[in-house]
Amino acid sequence: MLLNNNVTEFILLGLTQNPVKKKIVFVIFLLSYLGTLLGNSLIIITIKTSQALGSPMYFFLFYLSLSDTCFCTAIAPRMIVNILQKTITISFSECIIQIFSFHFFGCMEILILMLMAVDRYVAICKPLHYMSIMNRRVCSVLVALAWVASCVHSSVQIFLTLRLPFCGPNVIDHYLCDLHPLLKLACTDTYVTNLLLVSNSGALCIMSFVMLIFSYVIILHSLRNHSAEGRKKALSTCISHIIVVILFFVPCMFIYTRPATTFPMDKMITVFYTIGTPLLNRLIYTLRNAEVKNAMRKIWKKN
Repeated sequence: MLLNNNVTEFILLGLTQNPVKKKIVFVIFLLSYLGTLLGNSLIIITIKTSQALGSPMYFFLFYLSLSDTCFCTAIAPRMIVNILQKTITISFSECIIQIFSFHFFGCMEILILMLMAVDRYVAICKPLHYMSIMNRRVCSVLVALAWVASCVHSSVQIFLTLRLPFCGPNVIDHYLCDLHPLLKLACTDTYVTNLLLVSNSGALCIMSFVMLIFSYVIILHSLRNHSAEGRKKALSTCISHIIVVILFFVPCMFIYTRPATTFPMDKMITVFYTIGTPLLNRLIYTLRNAEVKNAMRKIWKKN
């Protein structure tokens, strides 16, 4: 429920106020976003059209690319348009929508990464039962549960936001709407809200990161019993996943596992995991995956 809210819109300060730097940032972010869209689209089309990529790993990679695209799209287009504007405003309702979509697809990406770790564990540690355990029905149910969990997580963020009364300043020193910068503008004690934020987003990041790293340690340990060729292939796949996990989770934990204090580097760190990581993910999963590259070549030659 919205409480004593006299603020109908917020003013975003953006990344910089320097006109020259704004143009540079505009070009960089536009190219990064277009690269992310192109890379994700190629992966989605390749997985959907290639019979060679029918394993559960690529089923999850399809949804990771989809959530990556939506996660980046929840922030990037508006940010790119806002860069060249002198005054950046966002209505309260648009701010709520941005928070919901940002956290929904961010949580979705975290859960898909966890499902990919489970898939690799079963494939490497239980190879004889892999296809029976990770059949298409099981994978579909797991993805559906990830969607539900993401909706619950983002709904909690909206609930926390709507409980905050805004009756004074409306200037957000950021380029997007999120709970951390909004807590500074609330005209009430935000101690409890901050604890709830850390226990929700912060705990999600830490627990997921620890579970993922622990699972990959177990997977890598089990590779001792495989052949040299099997170890090489499994190691290449796992290293790709671990790199993606580190690139995404380390910035998230820095932002969401501390009190509601802001640092000058917060904006750039947020840029990294909202714009940079989705672009790097595509490069990692294509350049380090021979099956995806071969499938793309076949589709290119066919067309």
